[in-house]
Amino acid sequence: MTRTHPASASEQDGDGRLSLSTAAARTLATTTKTAPQMQSISPRWLLRKLPWVQTSAGSYRVNRRLTYALGDGRVTFSNTGDQVRVVPPELRELPALREFDDEAVLTALADRFTQRDYAPGEVIANAGQPADEVVLLAHGKVNTFTTSEYGGQAALDVLAGGAFFGDQLLTGTQQSWQVTVKALTPCIVLTLSRQALAEVTDRSAPLRGHLEQVAANVKPTQNKHGEAAMALASGHDGEPELPGTFVDYDLNPREYELSVAQTILRVHTRIADLYNQPMSQLDQQLRLTVEELRERQEHELINNREFGLLHNADLRQRIQTTGGPPTPGDLDELLSRRRKSEFFLAHPRTIAAFGRECSRLGLYPDSVDVDGTTLSAWRGVPLLPCNKIPITETGTSSILVLRTGEDHQGVVGLHQTGIPDEYEPSLNVRFMGINDKAITSYLVSAYFSAAVLTPDALGVLENVEIAR
Repeated sequence: MTRTHPASASEQDGDGRLSLSTAAARTLATTTKTAPQMQSISPRWLLRKLPWVQTSAGSYRVNRRLTYALGDGRVTFSNTGDQVRVVPPELRELPALREFDDEAVLTALADRFTQRDYAPGEVIANAGQPADEVVLLAHGKVNTFTTSEYGGQAALDVLAGGAFFGDQLLTGTQQSWQVTVKALTPCIVLTLSRQALAEVTDRSAPLRGHLEQVAANVKPTQNKHGEAAMALASGHDGEPELPGTFVDYDLNPREYELSVAQTILRVHTRIADLYNQPMSQLDQQLRLTVEELRERQEHELINNREFGLLHNADLRQRIQTTGGPPTPGDLDELLSRRRKSEFFLAHPRTIAAFGRECSRLGLYPDSVDVDGTTLSAWRGVPLLPCNKIPITETGTSSILVLRTGEDHQGVVGLHQTGIPDEYEPSLNVRFMGINDKAITSYLVSAYFSAAVLTPDALGVLENVEIAR
């Protein structure tokens, strides 16, 4: 018969464990730690791929060849409920009214526009028919067509809200529509009839005289980009007298001033003194603060109204999607409008929408290696993801395409290195003192901007539908 022995006192302690618990053991052990992590850090491809130009004086002047105004603006509208009205001063975006500044007469013109609604597929203007009205597109998208050499319809362009056509009626230089305009989405347009225009011009001698002068004046000679033309000779024989010429400059070149993103970092002296092992508290606080400033810097480079790329793209370089989702044809249209496109920039959801369109068409986008990362590309031009490009409430976004560098007359980033207390290029950390609560303050500042050297360096595909 086997006799059992009672458990010792140590075996009976606690919950019957026979050895030291891990929780108790950890009180004598060190811990392996990570540096503080941060979810909002993104690849920041724009900051990585932009060439950065040293801007020692704090401002950057873009000198260009003299360019004449081409009248390619967009008209702005206001609405009360479902009633839409053109903002009177915005009528000066029409080339014939660009130099006309009589607010009362512009208001009288604006009051005579009538509103019309068109459903998708309805024709707004028909090629060959009399052009007897000025048409302002207040909302929606339209497609323009013409008759091709082979008898079919050839699609020319897609226009969006703010565009206009038929404005030659103001000077009497066009008698019939040159293209057919068809609604692509539900559209709201404002029209000014020939009769309504005549009523205003009959009552306003200044407007009548202005339009007559515009119609009579010969436009300055210019190339297709609107730049002042140069007199050249070619294809001649013998010793003809050669024309003289010179290159005229824009007398009011644009200047970009460095913008700033700033914050004040506060660290208690007790924290900085006592809790610095194995990681410096100040260093980690600064590291995460700088990461957030760089995220804001990229956001401003895209969205800032003064220098952001979305707001500074030339209106002639803004195009619309042919249907809604981004198609390979839309990206081809973007690429065709500039030389040496280096990369697309789009929201990740927009890139996913492009991938779906390629799959629907049975196409496979390229894959390219960019700084060790495999990315999708189209025609060899990489599609770089950027979550700073906004998505509207209606599920639309934009795709940018850039040519970069001063040597290529592209887009450049602006910064200034060598500033006092520099922590990173064009970013400094300045000690601001210790207050009576023993809190140390540091001013953290990042200085930056961006410049578009020539209009065709930057293109935007607008109103890209990304919803499934």
